[in-house]
Amino acid sequence: MNPESAQRSSNELKRLLDQKTIQYNIPGFITNDPISVPHGFSLKQDIEIAGFLAASISWGNRRSIVANAQRLVGMMEGEPFNFLLHAKSYDLKRFLNFVHRTFNGDDSLFFLTSLQNIYREYNSLEPLFNTMNERGAAHAISRFRSIFLSTDHLPRSEKHIANPLAGSAAKRINMFLRWMVRRDTCGVDFGLWNSIDPAYLVCPLDIHVGRVSRELGLLHRRQNDWSAAMELTEALRVFDPDDPVKYDLALFGIGMHKLFNIPS
Repeated sequence: MNPESAQRSSNELKRLLDQKTIQYNIPGFITNDPISVPHGFSLKQDIEIAGFLAASISWGNRRSIVANAQRLVGMMEGEPFNFLLHAKSYDLKRFLNFVHRTFNGDDSLFFLTSLQNIYREYNSLEPLFNTMNERGAAHAISRFRSIFLSTDHLPRSEKHIANPLAGSAAKRINMFLRWMVRRDTCGVDFGLWNSIDPAYLVCPLDIHVGRVSRELGLLHRRQNDWSAAMELTEALRVFDPDDPVKYDLALFGIGMHKLFNIPS
């Protein structure tokens, strides 16, 4: 491909992604999405907790994800932050009965105990990621993971907190970070965390986004790992260096329409 053709192709791809971002970055698109769970709250800490838990169990059927995330925050009496601040050990034992696929009661109890410790010390999850602007997403996520895992836990629970330094694409935590950090007026992402620049976010990468990205020529690496997530993000940064991860909405939307053969 000569440079002129490549430039024309790049411009056409940017137009497509911008168009699809406008199409899917709307409140109507999130009705059956896990982000609908934190949208049920207005307090920053409630949004964080509901969002983190919803993102943490975001694999499998989307309706099942949303239903189980709603049930999980419902077990916190509809006030996650207040519940965690005041819950005693016997209050947390109810979560031993919670199961979502391989995320079981022991995992639930650990997650809530760790969140309780974090909120009692930091009052928010935001400070745990505050190295992102200076040291990048991999370092920030790894630092968060280290703090989160400092609460006593079974080894099995560690698989539910991704480690990009070990090669994981960290799709769920990157998705949660997109929700908390991205700032626009479209009503989907929250933009709660002003200390983190959206330019440093990494695109959430799963099998569907990976497939669409490869079809569009945005991604060439075969594995859906951290290197692939960074490759995709760098490709998207060409189109918008200040907010590359906004295109996650476009890629996910295109993928969902392809999966279910819905005209787009």
